[in-house]
Amino acid sequence: MTAEALPAELRRAIVQLARTPRLLVACDYDGTLAPIVANPEDARPLTESVGALRSLAGLHETTTAVISGRALRDLATLSRLPSEVHLVGSHGSEFDVGFVHALDADAKALHRRLEAALETIVEGHEGVGLEVKPASIAVHVRRADPAVGERVLDAVRSGPSTWDGVQVTEGKAVIELAVVQTDKGHALDVLRHRVSATASIFVGDDVTDEKAFARLSGPDVGIKVGDGESLAEFRIDDTLDVATVLAFLFEERRNWLHGDQAVPIERLTMLANERSVALLTPDARVNWLCHPEPDSAAVFADLLGGPAAGHFSIKPEHGSLPLGQRYVPGTMIVETRWSRLLVTDYLDHDLASHRTDLVRRISGSTNAVITFAPRPEFGQVPVRLLRERDGLRVVGTSDPMVLRSPGVDWQITSDGIQETATAVVRPREGAPILLELRCGTDDLSEATLGEPERRARAGSFWSDWAATLKLPTVETDLVLRSALTLKGLVHHDTGAIMAAATTSLPEELGGIRNWDYRYCWLRDAALTAQALVSLGSLSEAENFLGWVHGVLATLPGPERLHPLYTLQGTMLGAEAVIDTLPGYAGSRPVRVGNLANQQVQLDVFGPVVDLVVQLAAARGSLTDQDWAMVQAMAEAVARRWHEPDHGIWEERHAPRHHVYSKVMCWVTLDRAVSLGETYGREIDPSWPVLRDTISNDVLKHGWSEEAQSFTTAYDGDDLDAASLHVGLTGLIDPTDDRFQATVTAIEAELRSGSTVYRYRRDDGLPGDEGGFHLCAAWMIEAYLLTGRRTEAEELFAQMVDAAGPTGLLPEEYDPIAERSLGNHPQAYSHLGLIRCAQLLAK
Repeated sequence: MTAEALPAELRRAIVQLARTPRLLVACDYDGTLAPIVANPEDARPLTESVGALRSLAGLHETTTAVISGRALRDLATLSRLPSEVHLVGSHGSEFDVGFVHALDADAKALHRRLEAALETIVEGHEGVGLEVKPASIAVHVRRADPAVGERVLDAVRSGPSTWDGVQVTEGKAVIELAVVQTDKGHALDVLRHRVSATASIFVGDDVTDEKAFARLSGPDVGIKVGDGESLAEFRIDDTLDVATVLAFLFEERRNWLHGDQAVPIERLTMLANERSVALLTPDARVNWLCHPEPDSAAVFADLLGGPAAGHFSIKPEHGSLPLGQRYVPGTMIVETRWSRLLVTDYLDHDLASHRTDLVRRISGSTNAVITFAPRPEFGQVPVRLLRERDGLRVVGTSDPMVLRSPGVDWQITSDGIQETATAVVRPREGAPILLELRCGTDDLSEATLGEPERRARAGSFWSDWAATLKLPTVETDLVLRSALTLKGLVHHDTGAIMAAATTSLPEELGGIRNWDYRYCWLRDAALTAQALVSLGSLSEAENFLGWVHGVLATLPGPERLHPLYTLQGTMLGAEAVIDTLPGYAGSRPVRVGNLANQQVQLDVFGPVVDLVVQLAAARGSLTDQDWAMVQAMAEAVARRWHEPDHGIWEERHAPRHHVYSKVMCWVTLDRAVSLGETYGREIDPSWPVLRDTISNDVLKHGWSEEAQSFTTAYDGDDLDAASLHVGLTGLIDPTDDRFQATVTAIEAELRSGSTVYRYRRDDGLPGDEGGFHLCAAWMIEAYLLTGRRTEAEELFAQMVDAAGPTGLLPEEYDPIAERSLGNHPQAYSHLGLIRCAQLLAK
């Protein structure tokens, strides 16, 4: 039997149940897992049900159990269920993890009295038997003549069943007397509490199972097997159906948990308009979009939760793989092409700050299927979709949202909680189908400006800017795409620059190293702005420094700067987990917020001051406001440089004296002195002295004779790619033997084929991670500084090969699995690529 044969409402309930964070799957044994047979000792479970239970038990945050009236010992012997499946016997008085109820002397005495009385009642009655259990005794009459059986049961009901302290449970052809308070409902509650289940399913056929059904509520699912009145919401016919239900539940939960269809990260393409970002799969599925800001909750989170978490898809009706996907050259407009079908996507420009408009244009000559499944607040807010003359209205959101789609005939379906709209359309020559998702407005009327004009406006915004850039002769097209990507991570309204467009894309598939990068780190943003200045675009740096000034205005001094802020320049809220999302390819938890904002990272001043140096050189002047900020940051370094900190990698353990952080404190003072000398500003006489003090401190405490390298921190011999900055920044001459040795040592320990790892030490978190593209870029620069151009060119070529088909790079690369990892697209990776191409072109 296939899942399609199950009732539609039951299938929908199972699909919803499969998406709960922590699931308990429990069922009865006789008549549920095993068919009812004349001889109870012959009741064997169906192989298919056993396999499904075992498979379910193997899934993350999924517990399976069998709750039976049989004695635990007999249940284990007869069922031969694998150890992954918990067994509960005697209607809940026996658990496989230990006997729950310790019998006191009175209970033991009552048990002996019951056994003696029941032996007298059943004596001489053929086909009647006693089953003596640790805390109860069952009288079975299934094999007796019906009349005989009924006489025996009546005698038990009118006799021992009435005794004080006896708990009575009746089933089909059985009555059980227990000396402790217990029932299957209580057993279900015990299990649910033990595993902190957020939802449960119970399947049973007997009247004794009704006590379990009575305990179900909310998202729980109860399924009755066979005929008879029941509190269960759903009903199936027999044990074969039970196997089908369990197998279907397993498939749905596995797909939800592990994201079997997860698109390789590097193949995701970003849409941007300098205010919002969205991600698109190679087959034109919008699987990530947040509103009203890029660091807000997601409207489409298919990226982290599969289709149930929201998506907006377009594909040919007669499915085939797309022929290709590309950016319109020099823009952030994306085209996805099939034979006879073209989908063009872009985020509209020149809108009010509260608006996010996604425009999708379908052209060609074949039928296309559209699926519109908005799931605001990461899918935690149920929505309804209302058909109107020119499109759909999304009802239930805190912010208005509409989909303008004139001429499209939508069909709306519900899974019981969320609604989804689908339509089949056929574009005609010269008459494309237009879909306009408008977040932040309820206006469904036609736009003032036609779609071709808006598309041209969006394209020219990017291409006009791209035309102003000074691009290197090495990998020119890829550098341009990297520049456009960095520009796309800029939040124009505030001047903030995101570290990446996403949250919780994993550093290890299935692991917990899943962080939220949709915020503005001072370090990352300053380095991004530096890269754009080096290409000839200054406005991003100007606006970012304006953002920094705004943040500083809220603080008593720059020494109180946090490593990161929201795009609006405010403090982040507490880091939270969205446990209703299974994560990309099963990588949990999905996080919102970032605990790193509470860390001390003393390197943040260096990149900001270095940006001021580069920006002043590019425009030929230094503003008073920027100089005042540089002075304040130099003073902050003077006050705090000697402290330990959490470092560039934000490790969540005790602070250390990181070499990289000390080097960046040196950079702050070195660049401050340089700025003052270049632009005739008064220099604090303590700065040159402190600069040399920090330099000497790094050379004395950061170098390890044993490791023959500058190390991660002063307190050990472990290595870190960030320590390459001892030479990259000029603190030490690149020809110095110690820098040459450091490059060799880090290459030996941290380079693996086509990538470079940050470090190999235990950082207090379980699991592994990939190599960082930024670390590879540092290594390429170090190779060039030490005269190893061939190695630099080779590693750069491998870095280029890791880019996705549309030229985007996430944070990391796994050289073993040969796949990308981490949030995407990552500013670090693209600014590193730009820097390397510029150096190699010289």
